[in-house]
Amino acid sequence: MNFDLGPDQRDAAAGAREFYRGQASAAAARAALEGGAVAPGHKALADIGFLGITVPEAAGGAGGSVLDLAVVAEQGGAVLAGPSLVTAARAAVLLADHPDLAGQLADGSAALAVLDGSVDGSAPSLDAAGATLFLALDDSGALVAGEGEATSGAPLDATRGLASVRMTTRRVLTEDATALWERARQVAATVLAAEGLGAADRCVQMAVGYAQEREAFGRRIGSYQSVKHMLVDAWVGVDQLRSLVWWAAWAADAAPDELPLAASAAKAWAAEVVERAAETCIQVHGGIGFTWEHDAHLYWRRAKVDRLLLGDAAEHLDAVARLAVAGSLA
Repeated sequence: MNFDLGPDQRDAAAGAREFYRGQASAAAARAALEGGAVAPGHKALADIGFLGITVPEAAGGAGGSVLDLAVVAEQGGAVLAGPSLVTAARAAVLLADHPDLAGQLADGSAALAVLDGSVDGSAPSLDAAGATLFLALDDSGALVAGEGEATSGAPLDATRGLASVRMTTRRVLTEDATALWERARQVAATVLAAEGLGAADRCVQMAVGYAQEREAFGRRIGSYQSVKHMLVDAWVGVDQLRSLVWWAAWAADAAPDELPLAASAAKAWAAEVVERAAETCIQVHGGIGFTWEHDAHLYWRRAKVDRLLLGDAAEHLDAVARLAVAGSLA
């Protein structure tokens, strides 16, 4: 069995890396905290086709797999890009039987957000601040779409576009959508973990690069055992997370019975790994790592926000335990 990415995924990752590095950056994420626009922005992601990767070709998308989307999302996470491909992944699942709306997702003619919580006042939801069309699950278990009023707070990570929304119009898309909603949430958790993988990997790269250059007491700080241990622990976490993300993305495409376990495992571990990598990056950089001018705090902000999106680590670890006891690992 081949546990590595195929040539198509590697080519997609390389193309996404080039695109994101040219369109987004940590500097843009810092500017967004001061009121600037999120980069690369909704239109750029639609134009290059990233929003429609998992939308069927018949609806105007690429008809790709969740794994295809995950390797692209990883590159976006590395540069703290926004809006998130998590929203596109989740909406594509919810709109599988609604090609007209799926087409609007793919071509960018509608900026979608998926709401968590009540339609009369949602929890802070990803990309809701700039959305024009909202998807939600109402109290009866129906999938609804409509417009809404978004209220944003002071952002910890402005690239996430978090806002609470009260829907002002609604139309029912699917009457009994509870199972569909749960699957969409699992796919979203997988892609969120993929973005976290990119961010954590970038943090480790920055920390290793600095440790190889910075000297203290006549030696490069990377030669000190305590620094080595921190960096190795962070790197091992990233490598483990990569395996979990690939497993969850593969399960979403080829083994749906494994997806609940795989998605929760990836999301729970991502919460820990991204935070550890960001904190390690800050600590290795010492005093400069705590400054506004350095990029390290931007990744720490992303880690703190993402660990609470789509359920925290405790919720997903509980899900992993329940599924394992129920025999999912067999």
